[in-house]
Amino acid sequence: QVQLVESGGGLVQAGGSLRLSCAASRRTLSSYTMGWFRQAPGKEREFVAAIVWNGGTHYVDSVKGRFTISRDIAKDTVYLQMNSLKPEDTAVYYCAARPDVSISIRVQGYNSWGQGTQVTVSS
Repeated sequence: QVQLVESGGGLVQAGGSLRLSCAASRRTLSSYTMGWFRQAPGKEREFVAAIVWNGGTHYVDSVKGRFTISRDIAKDTVYLQMNSLKPEDTAVYYCAARPDVSISIRVQGYNSWGQGTQVTVSS
């Protein structure tokens, strides 16, 4: 497994922006799929975005055009740039790693998880 550490969460007003970071403990980005998930109170953890070894990306429909997942291979870090935030984006955001080159939107598809970072969007 890979150790993942998220950072960058916080409180922001609706329409604002935040950038989340996820630092991996070892070289993963060239052979792993990295994903971002979120979990709101009382709801199941849901897929947000993923990036694969060749830079290909996939997003849940509700964040398309607002969120961007990217990576810095040299720093073993994945980012989630979140713009035009809405109150419904409020959740704990988790970084996850999947030891496979294909994308998965399922929680069960990932075997390494970070501790999560809180994102709160006020109206």
